[in-house]
Amino acid sequence: MNLRSLASFACTVLLATSSLAQMGKAVPSPSETATVSLNGKTLTVKYGAPSMRGRKIMGELVPYDKVWRTGANESTTFVTAADLKVGGTPVPAGTYTLYTLPGSSQWLLIVNKQTGQWGTNYDQSQDVARIPMKSAKLSTPQEKMSISFENTHGNSTELHVKWENTDESVTVTAQ
Repeated sequence: MNLRSLASFACTVLLATSSLAQMGKAVPSPSETATVSLNGKTLTVKYGAPSMRGRKIMGELVPYDKVWRTGANESTTFVTAADLKVGGTPVPAGTYTLYTLPGSSQWLLIVNKQTGQWGTNYDQSQDVARIPMKSAKLSTPQEKMSISFENTHGNSTELHVKWENTDESVTVTAQ
């Protein structure tokens, strides 16, 4: 009986030590949030932010001409309390998933009404809109992918997706 108790205690200590060791490690694709207020109403994007870690990103890890979850892990969530025009396309207030369709010369932002799914579970029939994005090159490579709101003025902002040497953006206007 004592041997069984000793073995049980040893297993407990081993598991506890292993759990504590993992607590200090960085998550490979941590959760990030981008938030902006337009006309007093909040827009929020929640996403997993992967890193390059020595990999070629655009055209390889993120293939061209295939829908990308635009981040890592769970799907990228977009919540807006305001009716919007995204790149001129109406998007009603609500909760959505954001995907992109990267291309070598043109990207599309996909606003999709399916929510709560794992990032790779894409259903095209749930698309609200596919919106052309403006492409720019970053002057220096960006290690960690980011989604941000920039150039915010009054009821307008720009949604940016940046990673590696790529900066894709679209204008977002509250109605």
